[in-house]
Amino acid sequence: MKTLLRTAAAGFCSLAFLAHAAAISGTVTNKTIGKPAAGDTVVLVDVQAGMAEVAHATTDAKGHYSLDKPGSGPYLVRVTHQGASYFIAAPDGGPGDIPIYDSAAKVDGISIEADVLELETDSGQLKVNERYFVHNTSSPPRTQYSAHGLEIVLPADAVVDGAAARRPTGLPTSTQLTPAGAKGHFTFDFPIQPDEGEKDTLFQITYHLPYSSGKFTFKPQLSMPADNVAVLMPKSMTFTAGAGANFQPVPEDPNIQTYVAKNSTPGKAIEFTVSGTGSMPREGQGQPAADSGAQETGNPGGQPGGGIGNPIDTPDPLTKYKGWILAGLALLLVAAAAFLLRKPAGAAAGAGTVAAYTAGASYAEAGAPTHASPGVKKAALLNVLKEELFAIESEKLSGTLAPGEYVEVKAALEIVLKRALNRK
Repeated sequence: MKTLLRTAAAGFCSLAFLAHAAAISGTVTNKTIGKPAAGDTVVLVDVQAGMAEVAHATTDAKGHYSLDKPGSGPYLVRVTHQGASYFIAAPDGGPGDIPIYDSAAKVDGISIEADVLELETDSGQLKVNERYFVHNTSSPPRTQYSAHGLEIVLPADAVVDGAAARRPTGLPTSTQLTPAGAKGHFTFDFPIQPDEGEKDTLFQITYHLPYSSGKFTFKPQLSMPADNVAVLMPKSMTFTAGAGANFQPVPEDPNIQTYVAKNSTPGKAIEFTVSGTGSMPREGQGQPAADSGAQETGNPGGQPGGGIGNPIDTPDPLTKYKGWILAGLALLLVAAAAFLLRKPAGAAAGAGTVAAYTAGASYAEAGAPTHASPGVKKAALLNVLKEELFAIESEKLSGTLAPGEYVEVKAALEIVLKRALNRK
């Protein structure tokens, strides 16, 4: 009898475990050749356990894989192919199909659509937030990936404050810059995946420069042709184009100045000089405040764009980027999440929504309705903040986030998370 009871108990435990666990299966397809990807490593990642790897599989000859999902929390499925990683949110039901691409150190069809510099001053320093919108229109589609990715050149006196990158369908995440020989030359260690519709790869970097003289001359050096080089700055500052530079003003926005040079190429003159002081407008502010020598107000941490600014209604070529033009980087990852929440939001983001964010889905793609109450938006923000905490744990483990930066970013995220919890 005791043996039967023990056997029955063990059976019930097994059934309970099986009920709790779930199988995730799908097909990995190589979109470069249009065939199943065989022999690729597939990993299930637990975002609530410091991005721990909880299950592993290898795709078979038909690109098929199967993983055991141990719980109901948010998980990611990661596939590594030729050194580059691809993610999806672990599905609660249905197939977990994943598209991947062949990788190469150099791919044709890579170009810069826009190099956007946002400038403001702060206590004798010139703050710069620069973004590169990079297209990958390779055919057949391939990912450009190597330790020497997109190369950028900063002014010799620049002090880097932070760097980030965003896949075509993802959120910005901190990344590392690698010195590339001469002073001021760096490369991003980040893959340039093929465009997804109109979405390209975004690289962004913040740095500051000495500005005690109240004047600075930029001499941008491009590594590849750029359709547009744009400069944004407060109304209180002065812009002067250098000899041979074809910058033209874009007068649409009343709160900032915008100048654009089209069809810039490596070696072509795009020099410009800025002078004066001022800060970019913040959320709920009108005209930017001029700096009379003291530190600007309304800028926590003294970083450029300390909040998400009002989108600029500028004509082409900057219209598609207006959500990023005034995106603040005081808290790089939080700013990105807040930008997404400025869009029409929906029901509180649950585990599936958090995972969808991490995998690069938009808020609407995560299943949110088109309208939401302030309380619902706060709940969604809480989930995004938590997800970003999980993300930096992953970057720490993978070595893409330096220990010092990890401590700073985590502390900042925790402060914002606590404030959001108190408000809720």
